[in-house]
Amino acid sequence: MPLAIWGIGFGIFAQGTSELMLAGLLPDMAEDLQVSIPQAGMLISAFALGMLVGAPVLAALTLRWPRRFALLLFLAVFVLSHVVSALTGSYELLLAMRFIGAFAYAGFWAVGGSAAMALAGPERRGQAMSIVAGGLSVATVLGLPAGTWIGQHLGWRGAFWTVAVLSTIAAVVIVFCVPALRPENPPNLRVELRGMRPPRLWLSYAMTATATTALLGTFSYLSAMLIETTGLGSSWVPAVLFGYGFGALVGIVLGGKAADRYPKSVLGIGFTGLLVTSVLLALFAQYPGAVVALVVALGFLGFSTNPALNSRFIPLAPDAPTLSVSGNVSAFNVGITLGPWLGGLALSAGHDYPVIPAIGAAVAVLALVLWAWDMLLDGRAKQASANQRPEQGSRQVEGVETPCG
Repeated sequence: MPLAIWGIGFGIFAQGTSELMLAGLLPDMAEDLQVSIPQAGMLISAFALGMLVGAPVLAALTLRWPRRFALLLFLAVFVLSHVVSALTGSYELLLAMRFIGAFAYAGFWAVGGSAAMALAGPERRGQAMSIVAGGLSVATVLGLPAGTWIGQHLGWRGAFWTVAVLSTIAAVVIVFCVPALRPENPPNLRVELRGMRPPRLWLSYAMTATATTALLGTFSYLSAMLIETTGLGSSWVPAVLFGYGFGALVGIVLGGKAADRYPKSVLGIGFTGLLVTSVLLALFAQYPGAVVALVVALGFLGFSTNPALNSRFIPLAPDAPTLSVSGNVSAFNVGITLGPWLGGLALSAGHDYPVIPAIGAAVAVLALVLWAWDMLLDGRAKQASANQRPEQGSRQVEGVETPCG
């Protein structure tokens, strides 16, 4: 894969670390900013809201921009928001910076995903998206604990400075390795909006949102469940979470390789595995050995579907290569928002932690229903095509030569 794609993935890692690290920094931030823990938690909600809004808006605004310029502009805004965040003592300003930083991050995701697939060519789209999405996987594994560790030793502001430095490094790689990718025929917003009509595209978004909800609800409260229900000492939690991250990385790699050839099977197997693993976690949450193995499986199965989910919308919406990416980014963030929210509702109602993977299992059933519906629509489309003259070959994007090879 071209170094440019790895650079985009590193940018996702740097910015994704910011998205995740606040979970370990909230107590210190609340004390320093003199607000309550729930108020500090709104900083996470503000980031999610910025992602939801930013992806479609910035994708539409930057349709005619060179991809490299757009990526660098988004990174510049993101870095600036973190510099301001590290310097301010105002909760309100920090809240605004979280929204603005996430807004730019969403644009980077949307443009970066389409740029990576253009650089890779049609035969390696799944692998390219596995690298890009792998940046968030690595942020899940390393960014959260590293951000917490830095916050404990250098203060929460030190964690924000670290993210700003990492994002600057990503910008340097993009400057030298990502070509301008200026479209010879700039896309038209009306054309892209019309290209968003296929029902299977929105089914794809629904699958992304439900699968992410099923996974992220359990993951968000995994540390607490390990301590309160499973009975593990807090010193063992990072090791178990590393197992989750290792499973996620393996899932991303293998899922990326399989997504280009067997995308439907990857989704069906992944959703089924997520369902079964979630049920088993709910049933055996009190048994440390079983939980450790299931956590690794959860990471593997939950992330194995990401490459297929990230790459399938291009064939579904060939006339909306940018807006379709932004829609998928928004769908992921719907899941990231809903999963923890549903888990929090269950805990507030007095349920114990094992109910959260049970909720995840129920949502995974919905993901499987959507997948079956998509399979049915695809089969009908192929049957209709077989009864008519063959359709013209869909337009393909050729691989692009990059300065860094």
